[in-house]
Amino acid sequence: MSHEDSLLIRALRRQPTERTPVWFMRQAGRYLPGYQKIRGETDFLDLCKTPDLAAEVSVEPLEVLDVDAVIIFSDILVPLEAMGLKVEFGDSGPCMSNPLRDRADIEVLNIPDPVESTGFVMDVIRAVHERVQGKVPVIGFAGAPWTLSCYALEGSPSRTFAAAQRLIYESPGDLHLLMEKIADTVIAYLRAQVEAGANAVQLFDSWGGMLGHEAFDEFSLHYCRRIMEGLDGCGVPRILFIRGAGNHLDKIAKMVEEVGVEAVGLDEMTPPEQALTIFGDRCALQGNLPPQALFAPQEELRRRVRELLDAFKDHPGHVFNLGHGILPPTPVENVQVGVDEIRNYS
Repeated sequence: MSHEDSLLIRALRRQPTERTPVWFMRQAGRYLPGYQKIRGETDFLDLCKTPDLAAEVSVEPLEVLDVDAVIIFSDILVPLEAMGLKVEFGDSGPCMSNPLRDRADIEVLNIPDPVESTGFVMDVIRAVHERVQGKVPVIGFAGAPWTLSCYALEGSPSRTFAAAQRLIYESPGDLHLLMEKIADTVIAYLRAQVEAGANAVQLFDSWGGMLGHEAFDEFSLHYCRRIMEGLDGCGVPRILFIRGAGNHLDKIAKMVEEVGVEAVGLDEMTPPEQALTIFGDRCALQGNLPPQALFAPQEELRRRVRELLDAFKDHPGHVFNLGHGILPPTPVENVQVGVDEIRNYS
């Protein structure tokens, strides 16, 4: 892919009116009524593994909000289940009944064939394409090795992910073995998504920002780079999102330039002017309205949208997005107001 064709394919080609493209992370979330209805009748993992239902909730944001891309409905823990961990979803979020406890547990994990073990994800991509009929790109995704390691070692959501943090210093070799297996799994998984028709793929390192400087280099950025290099030549844009990594933007920008990563997601803690200074036009930038801003009175929300658009107005590859996923109780009418303001102002 040439530099001319990067900047996230010239910001989704900006058709038909050169408007700023928009999509929202976790766009098929619990704030939409169609999703709520289906989830009231369907277990979360069953929803992920039923292509017709997953495609239905994937395209709901397109139908309701007129966004410019569809992100497939799935979960970052799907590859961990394929590797041999038992993944469950309860009221408190994802958990694993058999979290990893020692090197022996890590050694028995397999590197699965993505089509054989997670073929339902590829079926979701194909089912979404059937529904959108080429109107918008279809985006796939995966979790980065550090974030997936956090869940695999802790077994449940955590504020600190102490089990993974401890392993960094207690037994880094064991952690590297785990992350190498996850990296190989994720590369194959994302390549399979591309082969199934994904028009772009995004790598999420949701917990990368919790690492100290040296640990960030060794356990977050190193493995993100390894995956992005493993996807080189896949034929679609690669998007990297490391949440909470504002202090590491220089390192991320260097890696982006060296590897040729096409887009970087920005969380809400990163000032636009800082991102623009550091990244320049090396890649597309997506972000970064705080998800909480969608609770603001509508005129205040419109003002914040305009302010962010003004901040990125000279960047040729900006995609309007949130700094992280939409919060479940977000009013749908406020999301619509935000999208409409993006359309009208840009």
